[in-house]
Amino acid sequence: MLRLANLLTLSRILLVPVFVVAYEQHSVAGRLVAFVVFCAAGASDALDGLAARKLQQMSEFGRMLDPIADKILVATALMLLVADDQLGGYRVIAALVILAREFLVSGLREFLANAAVSLPVSRIAKFKTTIQMVAIGAMILGPMANRIVPGALDVAYAMLWIAAGLTVWTGWVYFRAGLRHVKVVSR
Repeated sequence: MLRLANLLTLSRILLVPVFVVAYEQHSVAGRLVAFVVFCAAGASDALDGLAARKLQQMSEFGRMLDPIADKILVATALMLLVADDQLGGYRVIAALVILAREFLVSGLREFLANAAVSLPVSRIAKFKTTIQMVAIGAMILGPMANRIVPGALDVAYAMLWIAAGLTVWTGWVYFRAGLRHVKVVSR
């Protein structure tokens, strides 16, 4: 039987195609639906961890699936924003930094799991994720964000760069922590 936390994580993955279809409608209604779906998926990220802890439903399956669901959602959103030229020019660098770090940290976690070592998520990494999700959410709305809050897109782009900077920092912290557990094989 699937636990509530795992169901929330799976729902985040299942919402990604809905998000893509809504975003690709290239209409005000489509963008609004995509925004709501993205926000719901992002909220499920916070809720699945909370549910797992409060209901004492922590599981290896959830521990493995949660970061995968996060990466699928963020990578999909960033790719759509780049393809739609919402994240064009030099702003693509921030998206690439975020994606590269996600894959590198995932690889590091996978490697360390074989050595029975875990890298818990830091508070700064959680803060980075929050900033990143708010920035991406505003970008999903596009020009509508500026109509709701003047200058919102400029703030969102700045937040994405802040998230990219925190991404580099937390990636380095994880990498340094992981190096302590790497055994050099001598010949």
